Amino acid sequence: MATRFELILHGPNPVSLRAAGEAALDEIDRLEAQLSLYRPSSEIAHVNARAAQEAVRVTPAVFSLLEHARRLNQETKGAFDITIAPLVRCWGFMNGTGRTPSPVEIEQARSVVGMHLVQLNSEDSTVRFLRAGVMLDLGAIGKGYAIDQAVEILREAGITSALLHGGTSTVYGLGHPADAKHWSVAIENPFDPGEPWTLVNLKDESLSVSATRGRSFEVDGKIFGHVIDSRTGAPVSGADLAAVILPSATETDALSTGLLTLGLEGASLIPELRPGMRALVVARKDKQLCAEGRGIDLPESWNKR
Repeated sequence: MATRFELILHGPNPVSLRAAGEAALDEIDRLEAQLSLYRPSSEIAHVNARAAQEAVRVTPAVFSLLEHARRLNQETKGAFDITIAPLVRCWGFMNGTGRTPSPVEIEQARSVVGMHLVQLNSEDSTVRFLRAGVMLDLGAIGKGYAIDQAVEILREAGITSALLHGGTSTVYGLGHPADAKHWSVAIENPFDPGEPWTLVNLKDESLSVSATRGRSFEVDGKIFGHVIDSRTGAPVSGADLAAVILPSATETDALSTGLLTLGLEGASLIPELRPGMRALVVARKDKQLCAEGRGIDLPESWNKR
């Protein structure tokens, strides 16, 4: 996950709040060690190293998460894809700031990307790759999953009011603060990072925001971001920002990436993905802001398509 997690807890007993907060953060650390692509001792690293040669058994929780990722891949028509790692490395974003690969490099990476190359056997919780070079990267779902597990620990400890975020891109509002009915969270302006853009209210819900800016590089005036479309092999170009609000941080983390990849054309999927889902997809086309979605308002000063 390689990101900073922070939380705010409200309650009458500071000692119990601290204990619950530390337990929640410890769980996030445990999941980082289990799911990280970059830690050689993690389950995912072990799968990446061995699954092309043999079926690799994983813990039931990890297997369930992989099955969830497969379903999300199908629901987003391939836009969300945990096999994206070879393309991320090809574009120089794996432990780097990015570079422009050759067409041959892109095609080589694409040949080992796709959920059709991953076999999940529910009878023995094993994973098998159908081709050498396939790699799993849970970066676009693991952070949300870790937040969900941390929130459950807080609930079990009796915490009823908390705000927890990972890297500011996924935030969960548990209950509400004492002086308000909701947690109020800002979405940054995708064209002016650091500038608050619009507010959303959260109560027992998660907000995830995916954007093309952030980790990116520029060539001849064109910005190439770190979110790669596995269907084309190139960085996402059809949208600048996607935001999703749901009760599950696991799903908002993944679906915001999927919607960013699908772009404005994918906004028609929003009503079908989850009942009551609030979502927004924003792009700048011909120097004009275009937005599609439901339940998340844009500032009135911005034009809508």
